[in-house]
Amino acid sequence: MNKIKIALIQEDLIWEDSNANTQLFEKYLDKIDGVDVVVLPEMFNTGFTMEPEKVAQKIKGSTVRWMQDIAVENNYSVMGSMVIEEDGEFYNRFVMSYPCTDVKWYDKRHLFRMGGENEKYAPGSQSVIFKYFGWRIRPLVCYDLRFPVWSRNRNDYDLLIYVANWPAVRNEVWEILLKARALENQCYVIGVNRVGEDGRGIKYKGNSMVIDPKGQIIEQMDDKPGYSIVTLDMSDLQIFREKFPVHLDADDFAFKNGKD
Repeated sequence: MNKIKIALIQEDLIWEDSNANTQLFEKYLDKIDGVDVVVLPEMFNTGFTMEPEKVAQKIKGSTVRWMQDIAVENNYSVMGSMVIEEDGEFYNRFVMSYPCTDVKWYDKRHLFRMGGENEKYAPGSQSVIFKYFGWRIRPLVCYDLRFPVWSRNRNDYDLLIYVANWPAVRNEVWEILLKARALENQCYVIGVNRVGEDGRGIKYKGNSMVIDPKGQIIEQMDDKPGYSIVTLDMSDLQIFREKFPVHLDADDFAFKNGKD
């Protein structure tokens, strides 16, 4: 599929209440039609909690089942991160549910130590590519945005998606880094953030956005709850890469145990 239509949803999440948050998102999902992918924020069903033991679910738990039901009913993919417990460890897991009920995921690699995330969650170790209608999608989560080596494109993805709870006080940094990742990786970049104030008193400004491979913002949301829809064109990306093939001169390095 040459073009892909994506909906971004940002909300004022209800603190540590999974059922309330899924109901909150349903009011948008009922309105969105004709898209291929819906992207929700980081920890979209709880907010950025440091008490994972209170909210964690299994990968086959109620929130993932909800994502599967939505995906099947509407014939689009749903993605966002949530707290998942596995083998006694907690993960900030980016989950993608396909319309066929298949589920793929990525565990957040870089844990935000300034917020204590590294003390409560286990880090992921694998980079992941989601494949969908001919598009290669790299999923990453919030603090991962600050680590360009981890997101380096070795001509293996076309679209980079960050889901986040990125505080308002660092809103300018959010925008600068999203643009940088698009430019250096010659790809489309999507960043989906939350709005409002969480249970710890941290404020969020939203500013979810879509950036093209030249670093230009092609869609940008404000600081209010809502959704936005954008269509991305693979042909435009391929033409730009052919005219300006930066990847041919990239350094050859390999990841080992999650590090370069």
